[in-house]
Amino acid sequence: MKQKEEHKLTLLMLLAMLFWGGGWTALKILTYNLPMEVIVFWRWFFMALSFLPILYVFKVPLRLHFDNLKYILASSVLNIAFMVSSFYGIKYGYAGAGSVIITTFSPIMTFLLVAILFRKNLTTRQYFGLLLGLIGGYILLQLNNLELFFDSANIYFLLCATIWAGVTLLSQHSQKHIHPIHYSFSIAVVATVVSFFYAKENPHFLDVFSQGLEFWVAMIYLAVFGQTIATTIFFVASGKLGSQKTSSFMFLVPLFALFIAWAILDEPLQLHVIIGGAVSMLAVYFINKDKK
Repeated sequence: MKQKEEHKLTLLMLLAMLFWGGGWTALKILTYNLPMEVIVFWRWFFMALSFLPILYVFKVPLRLHFDNLKYILASSVLNIAFMVSSFYGIKYGYAGAGSVIITTFSPIMTFLLVAILFRKNLTTRQYFGLLLGLIGGYILLQLNNLELFFDSANIYFLLCATIWAGVTLLSQHSQKHIHPIHYSFSIAVVATVVSFFYAKENPHFLDVFSQGLEFWVAMIYLAVFGQTIATTIFFVASGKLGSQKTSSFMFLVPLFALFIAWAILDEPLQLHVIIGGAVSMLAVYFINKDKK
């Protein structure tokens, strides 16, 4: 790959991580005025719409086989569950803290699921990474005070990380059968339809159209920039830079999320979140590091 192209892809990946990091602040803003089911539906609806020009640009034939449907349906259910859990977690907790817990715990939970389900033998380095993950989790979730843990939003964030581990495994297997962009688009469509039947009975269903500029900026940012554009950049870049290199950019998401939440929402930079997040990111590094 030419150095100029690699430099361009690197800048695009930084932009994608920034978009993902800002999504947590956008979600926090959306929790202020409307119920969860209404926000969940409209988020999926606008995300599905925003994928249409992406599909046109890439011009990849949309082929859906029966084998694809089981992945799409299962991922749609898990994605809705993730959105519901993250909504309540962010509503009652800090956007910055939630982003750190979810983005650092998800790869650790994914690795544990793979190790358990497929009986994978672990290396000494990976055992050390898991130990660091436990330490980071203890600090992040403030498990030294169980009463505080159960009274806080941390339990929602932990649930999000667990759900996303399942989403990750499904998406990895789905890529053998369906293009990643088609996969994300199909999930958005199915999630839109499913969440519609739950949201349409809410008396505030159409109240989105009476919201102010701040709400709409947050909604468009979360659905379009924080999901469609960022996800597309990630998939395109990973195909050219390699999955190992692109996955390393994920460490920037919690850093961007903390900074944006501090700058826009005036959230405090909590010491236990910074320390626990750093330890957890180090754990992910050791778990995924090649032997060489």
